[in-house]
Amino acid sequence: MLPQDTNTDTLPGDDAEGASGHPADATPANPGDDVAHPRRIRSFVRRAGRTSTGQQRAIDDLGPKFIVPYQSEPLDWAATFGREAPSILEIGFGMGETTAHIAKLRPQDNFLGCEVHEPGVGALLKLIGENDLQNVRIMNHDAVEVIAHMLTEQSLDGVHIFFPDPWHKKRHNKRRLVQPPLVKVLASRLKPGGYFHCATDWEEYAHQMVEVLSGEPTLENTSTATGGFAERPDYRPVTKFEKRGVRLGHGVWDVIFRKQ
Repeated sequence: MLPQDTNTDTLPGDDAEGASGHPADATPANPGDDVAHPRRIRSFVRRAGRTSTGQQRAIDDLGPKFIVPYQSEPLDWAATFGREAPSILEIGFGMGETTAHIAKLRPQDNFLGCEVHEPGVGALLKLIGENDLQNVRIMNHDAVEVIAHMLTEQSLDGVHIFFPDPWHKKRHNKRRLVQPPLVKVLASRLKPGGYFHCATDWEEYAHQMVEVLSGEPTLENTSTATGGFAERPDYRPVTKFEKRGVRLGHGVWDVIFRKQ
């Protein structure tokens, strides 16, 4: 995961694709309209970050096995991972530390991470090699297109969205990832009993997450606490950026809903 990047003044336009240091996220626009509306509002924008020598080596050596090519047809999970297992989608894994940690902690589950930032892809591949992780695959592609065209209904056991760009300026709020249209589609991809886990260090966005997920009738909040926020599950590690934020007095909020 990456630290929150609040410099959004350099955007080339409210409806254009520009540059951001955040993990790649899906758009809040209707995923099914991607082809018909190529200028849909995106919640991620690309930066031409430098891929290190080690990251590029990992892409060259491990990419053929662990990077899944995008295609406009349903993903065959068993063939992709070489086994049948619970399937977890992560949207925007940044530099992959959290993804690798959770995958190592939960070897019984399959993890598919979507990320468009190439240095992040290389970084996660390095971690896959260093930790001999066999239960992670990567889509170096816009998550919205992956969800719309490659993930069938009731194919997921879980969804992870950790520290998406808060797009803190009011005029940019429409770019936020967690919006009703995308949540509706993601909920349809979850199996009954599947979970939807978001985390953010931006309090106003945390409340929006609870509100949006509460508005999806097929999802129910796992927390009865005031505000609807959950305790951080043991599987989600505290990153160095999160630790730094806590030291500075910043809060972190976990939101966990379950498919009915």
